[in-house]
Amino acid sequence: MTSPKTVLITGTSSGIGLAAALAAAQAGWTTIATMRNTGKAEALLKATEENGVADRIQVKRLDVVDPESIAACLDEVVAEHGRLDALINNAGAAQVGTIEQMSLDDVRTAMEVNFFGVVATTRAALPHLRAAQGRVITVTSVGGAVGQPFNEAYCAAKFAVEGFMESLAPVAATVGVDVTVVEPGAVASEFVANLGLDVPALLTAAGPYAPAMEAYLGRTRDSFGNAQSPAEAAAPVIEALTGEHPAFRVQTSEWAREFVGTTLADLDGSAVQALTRAWVR
Repeated sequence: MTSPKTVLITGTSSGIGLAAALAAAQAGWTTIATMRNTGKAEALLKATEENGVADRIQVKRLDVVDPESIAACLDEVVAEHGRLDALINNAGAAQVGTIEQMSLDDVRTAMEVNFFGVVATTRAALPHLRAAQGRVITVTSVGGAVGQPFNEAYCAAKFAVEGFMESLAPVAATVGVDVTVVEPGAVASEFVANLGLDVPALLTAAGPYAPAMEAYLGRTRDSFGNAQSPAEAAAPVIEALTGEHPAFRVQTSEWAREFVGTTLADLDGSAVQALTRAWVR
């Protein structure tokens, strides 16, 4: 009897990661649901019980900015299950602000979590994925294709992830590993709630950028009124996991496809600038 395939997912305490872990287990995969703080696993564990897949999900600690944590987790997974067939890079952190009013440490933190964490986890997993002829799926963002106001550090990290994965994909394919990036738009999840934005304080601190910040926050609030659920956004992730020939780039909604399409067809950058400048006026 063939043993179930094994997938490791980062950032599964909430949002897309939690939904993807649940859906992967429902699809029959042995699912290693990782998070930096396993004390936040209650929502996931409750969902696995309610959906009858508790026997297929194993929670482990993995901090994507700690190479020792990554190595220890992967060693445990391979020792316990004998294989790793897929990695889903999902862990990430949003950051709102503009560069004049951010420290370089703020920018470095955004890059560490959203870019270097992906690079480090992917690098460590690749030998096991080569052995399994597996795949790497990375949840990026439409912000990895379209730079957005007051998201300089976050979008820079997501652009870097997309460039990294787009460059890696043809090389990984030569050793039997598929690479896919999944680009969600607005998702109603704790990822947004965890920003804990104090809007009055943000506007007070914004100084000359306050009018633009106020316009941006108003537009953002409106966009999240029509956000996808985490389960809806996770569905294309699972399609990339289980499909026979996943595409390299996948969007999670028609809105996301149209939005990303703006930049992919924008050779001189004018279309994206016209779009995003309207957000801050």
